[in-house]
Formats: sequence, C-alpha cells, structure tokens
Amino acid sequence: MDQLIYSAEIFLNGLMTGVMYALVALGFVLIYKASGVFNYAQGVLALFAALTLVGIQQGQVPFRHLINAIFGTHLESFGWTLPSVLAILLTAGVMVLLAVLIEKLVLQHLVGQEPIILFMATIGLAYFLEGLGDVMWGADIKTLDVGLPQGISESIESVTAAWFGYGFFIDRLDIWATAIAALLVAALVAFSQYTKQGRAMRAVADDHQAALSVGISLRFIWVMVWSIAGFVALVAGIMWGTKSGVQFSLSLIALKALPVLMLGGFTSIPGAIVGGLIIGVGEKLFEFWIGPLIGGATENWFAYVLALIFLVFRPQGLFGERIIERV
Repeated sequence: MDQLIYSAEIFLNGLMTGVMYALVALGFVLIYKASGVFNYAQGVLALFAALTLVGIQQGQVPFRHLINAIFGTHLESFGWTLPSVLAILLTAGVMVLLAVLIEKLVLQHLVGQEPIILFMATIGLAYFLEGLGDVMWGADIKTLDVGLPQGISESIESVTAAWFGYGFFIDRLDIWATAIAALLVAALVAFSQYTKQGRAMRAVADDHQAALSVGISLRFIWVMVWSIAGFVALVAGIMWGTKSGVQFSLSLIALKALPVLMLGGFTSIPGAIVGGLIIGVGEKLFEFWIGPLIGGATENWFAYVLALIFLVFRPQGLFGERIIERV
C-alpha cells in the first residue's frame, strides 16, 4: 500500500515536471509549424530571455564586462530594481525586437531554401545568442525571483495526509507552471485554428512560394511566430530559472524537449503537452520502480529510449500528421 501511495506522489510530481518540458517543446512546435524546420535555438532563447529578465529586473548594465575592459571603468548596475511585472513586459519587448532582427538579418535571406539550410541557420543562431547573453549579462549563476510562490503546498500536504496518512510533497511553483501552460496551450490552439494569422502560418509551413503568391506576407508571419516563440521561451525561462537558477546549462533543456516532440508530433501544440506529460511521468515512475533494480540514474536516458521506440513504430508521433509521398 505504501508503494502505491508513493507512486501516486511521484506521478503527480512527474506531471508537473512534464509541463515544464512541454513549455520548451511549445516553442519548437510553433517554429516548425511556420517554417517546417526544427529550431535548434529554442532552448537558448529560453536562456537568453531569463538572462535578460534578471538583468533588467536588477538594473544591470548590459555589456558591463566588455565596457569595463575597454574603458577601465567599474560599472555594475544602474542602481534600481524594477517590479517583476514591468521587467517581464520589457523582456517581452526585447524578445519581439529579437524576432524582428532574426527575420531581417537571417530568415529573409533564406526564403525558399531547403529545410536543412534553415536548420543550420538556427544552430548558428543558438551559438550566437548564447555568446551574446554571456557578453551582455555575464556567465555567473543568477537568482530569478518574479514573485511566484515556491515550496511545498501545505493544502495538498494536509489533504493527502488526511486521506492516505502521508502528505504529498508538491511544489507550488509546479502548480503555477501547470496552470500557466494550460492557458498558453488553450490560447495557442485557438490562435492556430480560428484566426486568419493562424491559417496563414500553416500555409507558410506548407509552401513558402505558394504562400507568397496568394498575398501572405512571409516576413510578417515569421516575425509573428518568432515573437510568440520568444514569449513562450520567456515563460519557460521564468519557470526553469526560478526553479534551478539562471545558468547556461538552462539551454540544455532543449535536449529533453526532443523526446517530447517525437512523442507528441512536431506539428501539434496539444501533442507537445501530452508528450511532455508522458515523458515527465514515465521517467519518474521508471526511476522509482525499475531504477533500483538496474543501478539508478534512469532519468538520464529513459526519455530517449522511449522516443526511439516511437520513431520505430510511429515516427509521426501521437498527434503528428502522417506524411505519405507518392512517386
């Protein structure tokens, strides 16, 4: 009975972790739906957004290390601390500006190119943004606090203790992440399915030249989608940065989003959420039940093995569109 109760607690925590994975995967799905290419830079976008948010909130001087090295000054900060809401709004504006620059300096020169060319461009963009974030804000580990509640949820602990005689440890930050992700998914699904811009986004993904021929502005669609992906990256960066600190390893969360996309499908927004939940729950329960029998540390590879199985038997994922080419 105790094992079942512990499994229920682990199941709930796995759901919360899966939502965090899904937040990152959403950005990949958006870019793929608009350009038909896997955006390698999405994890770095989350890192860059989190770094920028901390820098703006704490009033840090951008490029201060570079300025101090060149001019011999000792600049550190402007001497203010901005409210969290204002800092988030300013960071969202930075991400929109970044989307405009990406479209103008990179994407508009690659219209009609093969997807592999666009993919290689996102790899270069990822390394550039990681270096830019380092030069702008420094490489030290930063603490992010935007006022989200953290720590154990006493209400859930007391309720489960009354029901099962054992209080579940559920982080309040994970509960907030779940609620925010649910709102994001609902909004993105509605936008994709029921708005003119959403339909145009799908048309651009099918064929760049055909979309241009019917009057769809490719530049506007790409700026719009990269802006939305930047906003999703900001939300993911806030959640992950609040949970584990803002550090450059944050960009590696993109690697865990890969199995999520393989399970849910690269073109499905709901699939990103379902895939994230499956990975989050699966790796936690597998570690709890099977890990002790095979030496532990199964969370490092479970998601990738599960993704490999899906690639063999259902390569389009649970919600992806099956592509059949006739020759």
